[in-house]
Amino acid sequence: MTTASLPPPDAGAQAACDALCALIRAEAATQGILPFSRFMALALYHPQHGYYTGGAHKIGAGGDFVTAPELTPLFARTLAVQLAQLLPQTDGNVYEFGAGTGALAAQLLHALPEIRQYVIVEVSPDLAERQRAHIAAHAPEHAEKVVHLSRLPEHFDGIIIGNEVLDAMPVERVKRTADGGFRRIGVAWRGGKFVFEEQNLDDENLLQAAAHYFPPVPDYVSELHPEQHAFVRTLAEKLRRGGMIFLDYGFDAAQYYHPQRADGTLMGHHRHHSIHDPFFRIGLTDLTAHVNFTDIAQAGCDSGLDLIGYTTQARFLLNLGIAGIMAQAHPDPRSPDYIQAAAAVQVLTAPQEMGELFKVIAFGKNVDADWLGFTHGDLCHKL
Repeated sequence: MTTASLPPPDAGAQAACDALCALIRAEAATQGILPFSRFMALALYHPQHGYYTGGAHKIGAGGDFVTAPELTPLFARTLAVQLAQLLPQTDGNVYEFGAGTGALAAQLLHALPEIRQYVIVEVSPDLAERQRAHIAAHAPEHAEKVVHLSRLPEHFDGIIIGNEVLDAMPVERVKRTADGGFRRIGVAWRGGKFVFEEQNLDDENLLQAAAHYFPPVPDYVSELHPEQHAFVRTLAEKLRRGGMIFLDYGFDAAQYYHPQRADGTLMGHHRHHSIHDPFFRIGLTDLTAHVNFTDIAQAGCDSGLDLIGYTTQARFLLNLGIAGIMAQAHPDPRSPDYIQAAAAVQVLTAPQEMGELFKVIAFGKNVDADWLGFTHGDLCHKL
């Protein structure tokens, strides 16, 4: 299916898209060229019309993509095995970023009654309200443990979780030129449409990162992730005791910046279709880029965290016993429930599905626990 054959948005969604485009055009007219990171931040997080901060239904079968907690509660039950090892050494708190529909929160609260407080950090008022409603409906006996914050707390004492949160952070687009220099790729309004346009790259940090990561290939375009790097460093500085676990799709730097990956990883998601035009239905289409896990590891280690492990999502879940958890929850392999659960676990762990592309990275600080999720298949040597 091409973008032209996708059904049109309803009138309200189209009006929001048009309003956001007008706002971006006005800013571009003032600045000439917007850094791509600024365009992406407006497209995703503009207070009224951004993809995540507006009112559109984004997640699940009726949205644009499905995350692991929506596929099956077995994901949360398996993750809970790891959290159960860590929580007793902390103040008993779980902090979730990018909580989506609230499904993971509700499921973890059921699986881990020892959680003292479940803190959801959420910038979208719309999503925060949906999360409250979901938790009230699916985990009402634990709803009083849930606290919503729209900004970072002063410190963390517990376990920080980010499932598909890093990939939603704005990125910079950079091009390596034929003479070995670098150009910043921005967004401009030309001829009645948004287009990519190059400009000088004069940010010293971006220049150093591009020189470090990009292969010596002319006209090579890819992403840099300063916002992800700063985010991890900030969390690390605020973490007094506990751990950080991020699950997301991405690569180590050698894979990310492979010479043949000459146009980066930027893409969109709209109604369960991959969109390769970042200017398609702005504010109604998710924009995302893969995670450079080497950079995430560096950010954590530079901030005093212990790098615990890095592995594929499949290996992480299998190490934590997802097969046994599924068999315990659905003991009859002939039942429809078992067949449905097995299909969901297949999506989570199969190499051609989420199993290999999705990775898990974890950090610790002032805790001494067994991290069962990294018992086998640790890939830290690749970072």
